[in-house]
Amino acid sequence: MIFLPENVQALAGVALILGLCWLVSENRKRFPLVLAVCAIAIQLVLVFVLFKLPAMRSALQGVNGAVEGLASSTQAGTNFVFGYLSGTTPPYTETNPGAGFLFAFRVMPVILVVCALSALLWHWGILKWLAKGLGFLFQKTLGLRGPPALATAATIFMGQIEGPIFIRAYLERLTRSELFMLIAVGMACVSGSTMVAYATILHDVLPNAAAHVLAASLISAPAGVLLARIMVPGDPSEKSDDLDLAEGDKTYGSSIDAVMKGTTDGLQIALNVGATLIVFIALATMVDKILFALPMVGGEHLSIARILGVVFSPLAWAMGVPWKEAGAAGGLLGVKLILTEFTAFIQMAKTGPELLDPRTRIIMTYALCGFANIGSVGMNVAGFSVLVPQRRQEVLGLVWKAMMAGFLATCLTGSLIGLMPRAWFGL
Repeated sequence: MIFLPENVQALAGVALILGLCWLVSENRKRFPLVLAVCAIAIQLVLVFVLFKLPAMRSALQGVNGAVEGLASSTQAGTNFVFGYLSGTTPPYTETNPGAGFLFAFRVMPVILVVCALSALLWHWGILKWLAKGLGFLFQKTLGLRGPPALATAATIFMGQIEGPIFIRAYLERLTRSELFMLIAVGMACVSGSTMVAYATILHDVLPNAAAHVLAASLISAPAGVLLARIMVPGDPSEKSDDLDLAEGDKTYGSSIDAVMKGTTDGLQIALNVGATLIVFIALATMVDKILFALPMVGGEHLSIARILGVVFSPLAWAMGVPWKEAGAAGGLLGVKLILTEFTAFIQMAKTGPELLDPRTRIIMTYALCGFANIGSVGMNVAGFSVLVPQRRQEVLGLVWKAMMAGFLATCLTGSLIGLMPRAWFGL
């Protein structure tokens, strides 16, 4: 195992991110040193187990194959409903290669199928006990109380609002720090439905895309817990308790009921994703048109992507990205924060190898794989206002800071990936 300067460079990202969170902490004297060591150690162990142990590497390849099988099965249903719009051979000559990839007909149907499948697996108890196992692990290693540990684990699979549903009865009794942590972890992770959608987008530019996306959401959960605890330290009155599998509203009467309710939930998610992309891309285009009218800088017109690339390029470099690629990588970070990770992944899929080499793509996949963006701020306020309406004002006061914690958590994961030798990822 050989560590190169590019790996050591990623240490700067770890130090920078921890330092930024400490600077905005509500109590700088209570830096959770033990938690920091444990959380980062857990992340490194997960990376080692997932990508270095032969058995787990084979399992991840199996996951990748399963996701491809799921995508192809979804494609069959999509072809039946939408015909050539879903990506089959069109009844005309295609003059613009790549234009046949229509997001609404290639990615959004995957969300429907995975939501239905997730609901079915939860009803059968498979995802339920997997979440409970991870919750027990987080409880013992990260010092979380039972209900927040369970919600953190469930969030990895179910999403930023669906995860807390399983401890709905406890939400009112959580401390301010625990409530903040749940919001932050929700923004640091993604849901099972979107994991498959991201893998579909990255399929042609990132080998084993599904394995990396799954690993990213799993590995970023401890990072979200750590950064949330740095920014809003835990209450000394918090006491550990047993892990109670409270299921809240996520119960199903039968397998068919689970599939139908999962499909309905998936439709709502797909519509939200599509609507959010339309609105935010439209707003960004308006801003770009205004910037285009301004005087050129450095011989080029200003744009959101160019400005964000400059702003976030130091952070991208600190994660281990070569400086010549830091502008493009920083732009992706900015796009993710402003326009959602879907837009960032689509843009990365279109970015050529001359701007992003394979190692940088892997680092950025982990750095982008999270719900921390402006749109998620509104989703969290709306979701928690329903789940725990009596704490709505408290959520409003925490949600923007939680977005920062979630954004930096995925960047911390990207930095840890940057620490690892290329050979671990088959490069």
